[in-house]
Amino acid sequence: MSGSEEDIEELREQKLEQLKEQQQGGGSQDAQEAQQAQQEQAEAQKKAVLRQNVTDEARQRLNSVKMSKPDFGEKVEQQVFALARSGRLGDKIDDDQMRELLTELKPDRKSFDIKRR
Repeated sequence: MSGSEEDIEELREQKLEQLKEQQQGGGSQDAQEAQQAQQEQAEAQKKAVLRQNVTDEARQRLNSVKMSKPDFGEKVEQQVFALARSGRLGDKIDDDQMRELLTELKPDRKSFDIKRR
């Protein structure tokens, strides 16, 4: 090999080592940032779909539910999002329809009968 070919080969090896180090050390951080960016994008898309398909009053009701019961509010948002994306949502969801949806999705109350002897 000539001198320039040896230099090129040496540079390739150095670059390969740098890439390996980045993948081992810094690669996980890049993956986390990419995953977080993807989650933020999905959240923004979900909010945009909700804004288009839910009236202001119904959105206020949903936000109130999310404040008191975040898991349940998230479940309702997912349901509205799924309905909107599938095209089964005819018109905007108004406050009355949101109440019905909340009632349907509300988990059944578990009652415990305690009998004392």
